[in-house]
Amino acid sequence: MAERASWSGYLKLSLVSCAISLFPATTAAERIRFHIVNRDTGNRVKRQFVDSDTDEVVESDEQVKGFEVGKGEYVYIEDDEIDDIRIESSHTIDIERFVPRAEVNSRFLDNPYYVAPEDKVAQEAFAVIRTAMEKEGKAGIGRIVMARRERMVLLEPLGKGLLATTLRYPYEMRDEDAYFDGIAKVKVDSEMLDLAQHIIAKKEGPFEPGKFEDRYEIALEALVKSKQTGKPPKTTAPAPKPSNVINLMDALRKSIKAEKGGATKTAAHASRAKPAAKPKKRTAARRPAAKKRAAG
Repeated sequence: MAERASWSGYLKLSLVSCAISLFPATTAAERIRFHIVNRDTGNRVKRQFVDSDTDEVVESDEQVKGFEVGKGEYVYIEDDEIDDIRIESSHTIDIERFVPRAEVNSRFLDNPYYVAPEDKVAQEAFAVIRTAMEKEGKAGIGRIVMARRERMVLLEPLGKGLLATTLRYPYEMRDEDAYFDGIAKVKVDSEMLDLAQHIIAKKEGPFEPGKFEDRYEIALEALVKSKQTGKPPKTTAPAPKPSNVINLMDALRKSIKAEKGGATKTAAHASRAKPAAKPKKRTAARRPAAKKRAAG
């Protein structure tokens, strides 16, 4: 059974509109959750706000939002004042622009939602908008008001429906230059580059997220079960910490040999790579797609 819609309204393209519903595309329901419990009584505890100076409990009717304008100096903002400036939702996502999906930097992606027509009457107009976007190979950019805030939203075809992803504003993004400016320009050795490209080609394959398990969640589940049964939990030896490679060329060659079938190809591949020559582009042989493992 589908989750309850988190937003309902209309999708609008020029003069064409249809009723839609947005459903959260992600869930944390399957994750193990812990409650904070009083060790002595076994009862759950509750949180309270306490004055940082007097240590006295501050009840909800005595609490107020404050914006710090100086050391220990605040401007109080009342809830009704925030209500007065909130952006009223038009309950409409008006697609304002269409862009190539590849132009949307993944850093701006926030929360994903599934978009479906709300009723049978809306299905035809919804199908026209979705199919036109698919045929043109474009993603739509619009605006949506959720939880009082107006957000940019990216719309793209997904199966018979649409995927809507809220976007972060530029002011929410940190400037990468502050972190990358200190990286020196390095002249990469052509033979090392050729070997690294060969390793990448050997590891090429389809994107199969189902093959990646949440090992921490699995370990937590095993810990809970062991506590229930009274058996000691299984422990695993910590993995050795990697360090900076001293001999990079040697590490690259050993990496290729470690790959399945890499030992026989390494010599021939390395002999074709000359330090002074620009490495030739090779078309990596694609491995047959692995059988999709059923999610469990």
